[in-house]
Amino acid sequence: MRLITVLCLVATVAGCAATEQSQRPAAGPLPASARPAYNLSGYSPAFKDGYVDGCETAKKSTYGLKDERRFPVDAQYRLGWNDGFSLCGRKP
Repeated sequence: MRLITVLCLVATVAGCAATEQSQRPAAGPLPASARPAYNLSGYSPAFKDGYVDGCETAKKSTYGLKDERRFPVDAQYRLGWNDGFSLCGRKP
């Protein structure tokens, strides 16, 4: 009986660990097919990338990130990230 209890406990802990691993995004930018879709027609590609990253960061989604190498040197990305973070972080 004790062996069954221990096995169930180990299986539960292992299942939780596997679930947490699978929810973490891969390092680096997401491929275009995996990124959330926003209607940002008319904006530059750098702005769009920044907006999506900023908005998803504000929503605390698994897609949220800030490209730390791009943010200080790409003004369009930085502007998009700040706009996305500000607009998506507001409470309705």
